[in-house]
Amino acid sequence: MCGRFVLDRKTSDLVTLFDVDIAGDDLPGPSWNIAPTQRIPVIIDTIPRADDVFEPVRRLASARWGLVPSFAPDPTGPPLFNARSETVTQKPSFQAAVVSRRAVIPASGYYEWSDIDGVKTPHYISLPGDELLLFAGLYEWWRNAAAPEGSPDRWMLSATILTRPAASALATIHDRMPVFLDGDFVEEWLDPHTEGDDELIEQVVYGAGEVAERAVFHRVDTAVGSVQNNSETLVLAVE
Repeated sequence: MCGRFVLDRKTSDLVTLFDVDIAGDDLPGPSWNIAPTQRIPVIIDTIPRADDVFEPVRRLASARWGLVPSFAPDPTGPPLFNARSETVTQKPSFQAAVVSRRAVIPASGYYEWSDIDGVKTPHYISLPGDELLLFAGLYEWWRNAAAPEGSPDRWMLSATILTRPAASALATIHDRMPVFLDGDFVEEWLDPHTEGDDELIEQVVYGAGEVAERAVFHRVDTAVGSVQNNSETLVLAVE
């Protein structure tokens, strides 16, 4: 669940919207069919490695969708593209990231499949107007020991999206949904000075239910099921 989503904004739009200080060089462009293992834009706050700097720097970075734990021997395992909020603080793959490596993953909307008369039917879920959905995410760095220092392959940034039981009308489509961030909670979620724990997860999960009440959805064409299809027509409603 939450295995496909849409982001139709350009890098410049995201930089302005999120007051980004530093934007990465390899950010992906707009996409209407983002799938696990593909590159996605993530917003993260980091503390510079300087003794006299304490204010976080906001970065817009390109990450692999599917978290690779720092202790993984290689990045070839099943992509951890979702993390269940109920157990995320107990899972070794996510524990360290919850504490201080939290991210916002912006989306124009996402796709979810339901069973209608025995047929898997995709729906597009979004917020009214032009408002972005903000997924609560976690990120991690994986070091490729085989790559030389300074190589672009030395470090891999990866991310996952938190999920929770579906709320409001979204429960009629699927029993799970992404954890949506309320706009007022973004700063606290990103702040690396805030130590993430069960209480923080509970807060963000609770706020997601309120965001879900504003969500709208409609059926879309089954063409979205193939990652080879990628155009703005995928989000159009079908009968």
